[in-house]
Amino acid sequence: VLFLAYFAMQVIYARRKYRISPPETTGHPEFERTFRAQANCSEYFPIFISLLWVAGIFFHQGVTAACGLLYLYTRLRYFQGYAVAAQGRLGPLYASAWLLWVLVGLALAGLLAHFLWP
Repeated sequence: VLFLAYFAMQVIYARRKYRISPPETTGHPEFERTFRAQANCSEYFPIFISLLWVAGIFFHQGVTAACGLLYLYTRLRYFQGYAVAAQGRLGPLYASAWLLWVLVGLALAGLLAHFLWP
């Protein structure tokens, strides 16, 4: 939640810096990149939290927490890279997508182990 608040605050600062009043979402390119980075991170957050929760309960809390921290770090890098230049988002985007797939695998493994094996 702190990450989402940080991202939202960056959009507010960009709105003030470039004098773009809500509900406008276009204007200076730096504002648009910051706004899109915040929106993209917000869109993936429910998926991340759900996978983190299921993997933590059914697989292993430590492994899941490590993946979660890495995911948050890659999303921070994604946000920072995207705010500077659109190409700056690609490396962290791929890393965060890979980590989401790892969490999907952990969640599935945990669910299968819990429900199929006594």
